[in-house]
Order: sequence, then C-alpha cells, then structure tokens
Amino acid sequence: MKIALVGIGKIALDQHVPALAASDDWELAATVSRSGRVEGVEHWQDLGAMLEARPDIRVISLCLPPVPRFEAAMQALQAGRFVMLEKPPGATLGECHLLRETADRLRLGAFATWHSREAAMVAPAKAWLADKTIRRGHITWREDVRKWHPGQDWVFEPGGMGVFDPGINALSILTEILPVPVRLTGAALEFPENRQAPIAAKLRLTNAITADFDWRQEGPQTWHIEIETDQGGLALHDGGARLKIDGAATSPAPDALAGEYPRLYRRMAELVRAGRSDMDLRPMTLVADAFLLGTRQITDAFHF
Repeated sequence: MKIALVGIGKIALDQHVPALAASDDWELAATVSRSGRVEGVEHWQDLGAMLEARPDIRVISLCLPPVPRFEAAMQALQAGRFVMLEKPPGATLGECHLLRETADRLRLGAFATWHSREAAMVAPAKAWLADKTIRRGHITWREDVRKWHPGQDWVFEPGGMGVFDPGINALSILTEILPVPVRLTGAALEFPENRQAPIAAKLRLTNAITADFDWRQEGPQTWHIEIETDQGGLALHDGGARLKIDGAATSPAPDALAGEYPRLYRRMAELVRAGRSDMDLRPMTLVADAFLLGTRQITDAFHF
C-alpha cells in the first residue's frame, strides 16, 4: 500500500523511514515537509496539493508536532485517507475524539500510535500481571530534553506537553499492562519560569501507583516501571526492553526496542485492510488530568 509521511524531522528519519523501508506492507510514495526530505522519494511542501495530485496514496502518517497535527489529520480524512498519528495523537482530547468520530463517519480509520507499547517485553509483562492484584507501583522516567529534542522550543509551548512528551510513553505502557483501570488522583508540576510547559512532574494514581518524570537528567537515561502484586513483583527497565519478575531477568528479544515502529506499521496495515480505527486515549487522559489536578511550582529558567 502507498503511504505518505508528513513532517520529516528527527523521529520520521530515525524511526518511520527505516520501518517503512523494511516493510512488505508499505511503499513510501511521498513526503510532505517545509524542509526535510527523504532521498529518492517524491516531495511536496503542501499537504493539500499532494492529496489532490496523488489519490492513489491511501494512508497519511503524521509526524508533525501535536498542535498543527489536527488540521492536517482532518484534511487527510476529508480527502478520503486513513491517518496514522505519532504520539500524542493530538494537542487536546477534544481534537482526538473529533478525529475518531470523523474517521468513523467517513468509514475510514485513525490510529493513535503508542510506540512504547510495542517494546518487546511489554506483552510478557501484561500477560504476567493479568491474574494478579496490584498492591503498589512506581514509575521513574527521567531523560535529557537536550539530547532528544535539541533546540526544539515547541516542546515547552502550550500543547507541546513538556515532560509529558516522554512521560506519556510510560503511561501508555502502564495502561496497557495493568489488569485494572487506573485513574489520576493528584500531581505536582514544575514549570521553568520562562516556559509554558512542565519540565518535571510527580503523579499519584489509584492502586497506590506513583510516577516521577523529569526532563533534566544528564548521563544515563532512566525508563523504569515497577509493580508489586499479591504474587510477587515485576520490573520493566529501559522503556520495556528488559523485564524482571521477582528479581529474575527474562530474555529480551534481539529487537527489544528496534521493533517498535515496524510493529506499529504492521498494525496500521491491519487497520486499513479492516477499515477500522484504533484510538486508545487512556494515556492522554491521564496527562490531561494531571494538568487539571496538578499544583504548579515555578523552578529555574531553562535554555537549550
């Protein structure tokens, strides 16, 4: 199937383009971007012009930042195309619900992707937790914004989500592996004095689960989830690449993280063939609730 990639930045070049190149399901037929390009692929600067000129391209994969993504996604749906949405699927829950409703009405599909759910050990963790009672848990998700988003000021603008840009990855795993629903009960958010989005956050959730997100960690990065149950403990490390049960490590797959985007594109192919959507908004709901319930603390200015 022919697919167009919109927004040719770091994530598109690092993850989407290689996943499409390795796929038997997809042909990268066009790109749309103001500046980025993929060598050997037809390039457009205007999405509307591409949609009009290439009716043979059935699917649009959107790698734009969250704020401009809604207009592009709606434009693609109204032109009769399926849409694949890089996480988070929108800047607001209202946008996401409207995209899903529009896709359903037009008998198309929208896919809210959560790449961290595709890490190799997430499914085994979910299977192990399925018949257990959750007693408590803790998430530690700390990374360096300068490493992953160098000079990208939009991540600290309204709609950019701040530290929840990576933190939502942890929440996507949590909502996938737990056998019970989880709800946010409180949050403390740290905002740099010169920014509009938080650089750190501490969350309280039901089932005695807490989370510590921070975008200021230099050196080794930390992406851990620990869950204690009535039948022992589980720990996911390195963003879902490694799993320990009661302290004993399981064997990770060779592509523990590298397989995330190929698996997303396999899922997208399934959705297009079935004419369906997959818009799980539970991770984004927790983030929205953190902004609604969270206390606001001002911290030092942040500069790239």
